[in-house]
Amino acid sequence: MLKSSCQIAVLLLVIFTSSSVIAQLHPTDNNAFIQNEVASVFIEIDSADLALMLHPDSLQANHEYSAKFKYVSSVLVDSVDNVGFRLRGNTSRFAAKKSFKVSMNSFVQGQKWLGLEKLNLNGEHNDPSILRSFLSASLLRDQNVISTRNSYVRLYVNGEYKGLYYNAEHIDENFITLRFPGDDYGNLYKANWGADMTFHGTGQAAYVPYYELKTNTALNDYSGLISFLNTLNTCSDADFPCVIQQILDVDLYLRTLVIEVLAGHWDGHSYNKNNFYLYQRPSDGKFVFIEYDMDNTFGIDWMGINWATRNIYQWSQSNQPRPLYTRLMNVPYFKDLYTYYMDQAITSFYTEQSINTLLTDKQALIESAALEDTYKALDYGFTDQNFLDAITQAAGAHVTSSIYSFVVNRKGSANNQTSYQGLQNPCPLAINELEPNLFIPVKAFNLMGQEVPLSTKGQLLILQDANGQTRTYFPIH
Repeated sequence: MLKSSCQIAVLLLVIFTSSSVIAQLHPTDNNAFIQNEVASVFIEIDSADLALMLHPDSLQANHEYSAKFKYVSSVLVDSVDNVGFRLRGNTSRFAAKKSFKVSMNSFVQGQKWLGLEKLNLNGEHNDPSILRSFLSASLLRDQNVISTRNSYVRLYVNGEYKGLYYNAEHIDENFITLRFPGDDYGNLYKANWGADMTFHGTGQAAYVPYYELKTNTALNDYSGLISFLNTLNTCSDADFPCVIQQILDVDLYLRTLVIEVLAGHWDGHSYNKNNFYLYQRPSDGKFVFIEYDMDNTFGIDWMGINWATRNIYQWSQSNQPRPLYTRLMNVPYFKDLYTYYMDQAITSFYTEQSINTLLTDKQALIESAALEDTYKALDYGFTDQNFLDAITQAAGAHVTSSIYSFVVNRKGSANNQTSYQGLQNPCPLAINELEPNLFIPVKAFNLMGQEVPLSTKGQLLILQDANGQTRTYFPIH
């Protein structure tokens, strides 16, 4: 029997690095995410159902009500009957300007619209600019890491204009298929608040409340995630730099972290243990970190912290465990690689001029829809002038900075903190050490090191031959 997840990962060091991994892609924006206009979404729902959904006693419920969906733009007019309509979000459920989810397949199995099963219509009630989520997603894409497609829509419910909404792509199996073609049958976990990536033993029940399995739900197999968290938390400091590169796409995480910091995204994993997904790629068994829901950014603050000048190497809370962030930052090579990507960002796409141009153009596109939005004033009293001035002027209260000022200060502070050394990876790939002989398995282990039948399907296996040689295998169920 294999003794620990850290030992397992060491065994897989050479094996995993030889796997061919298909890089994630940025799919093109289809007509659901039109970029050069603000489309309109019309929802027709029974008035009694709508009243029940919006009742104070129902705000935390995820019950879906049957509705009709219609989409109108200059290039497409389309409708879908019998969709699911409900509230979405956490604290935004209690806002006057609420956020909604439209589910195409809730009542009609397999139904999709333009390849999508769901739409996330976010009210952005915290943000007078209604631009921060858009800018964050744009920066993720500029950094060539995974990001959601997005657009803006006018939302009408039973004929009433509910305001300008940010239409964010839903992260599900369709999202994964588009980013990992041919490598899309792994487990996707949505992290709920509290997902700090600590290890709580081998029992699955301890992880279910914090990591919601979104794919392969019939199998309900958390063994890969538990093994990952076990290794992350218990692997020795000496083994960690090499082992973590075999179970996590470290490069992708560090580049994502750069945008988390440059956007001042305190509501993500490293500070607030929130708003991320983990996907385990079947091709190499590595976990991929996916950031989302980046609206509390660029000067949105509720804790009295200056996120524009905060130390870029001390982003997490010092009094709470964040093993993913802290262990990587404690490895000189990973910290240096993070520094490289930070320097690269602030000298290429994270510049005052490029961001100001991007925001000015987008603000002009959404201006009329935003000015007609009366719901924007109901939560924090945001005015039309607040929207028009949002790029260059702070609205006050929790909007402590304009977007432009935040970018200037964040770039300047980060630039003063970085010092790239060009350190070399302490774990060179050793493809020439691979055993070329015929491999005939006689035993199989799961990622917890437990022996399982050779016929096991639907999870990543470690196969072992009579000579003790190992290979990884993901049998498709």
